[in-house]
Amino acid sequence: MKYHTTNYINTFIEVAEDCPVSTSEIPPEKKIKTLANLQYEKLIQNPYQYSSDDIVFESYVIKNEISESEKFSEREKFFSRGQPCLRSSPLAKRYGFGFHHNEQGKVALYPVESGEYQKLIQNDSIKKVKAMRSKRK
Repeated sequence: MKYHTTNYINTFIEVAEDCPVSTSEIPPEKKIKTLANLQYEKLIQNPYQYSSDDIVFESYVIKNEISESEKFSEREKFFSRGQPCLRSSPLAKRYGFGFHHNEQGKVALYPVESGEYQKLIQNDSIKKVKAMRSKRK
């Protein structure tokens, strides 16, 4: 079975061109946690500890209430078809956060207004890609 990954190596995902905020915002809490809430909590508390695949899959597990015993087989099924990567995350499209993937493919979150974000943008040794736009041109 083919494995489709969402991981990047040594790459920075910048906020989307049409991101509505110039200063990052923490996704608002709702009764049921949104994808943005789940990703934000995991990444803000654990920088460079998880790959993109880990973040995307764990969010899926929580949203779909998959048991611990089912996780291994569900992960294989989940990545047997293509999945949206963090370029499509609401954190980069709506809330003003960039994602840095290090040399090991582990991810950290950076607010658009931070000095670290600007350093990553200016670092020529890191590949840059924009998050997906929310609206067509």
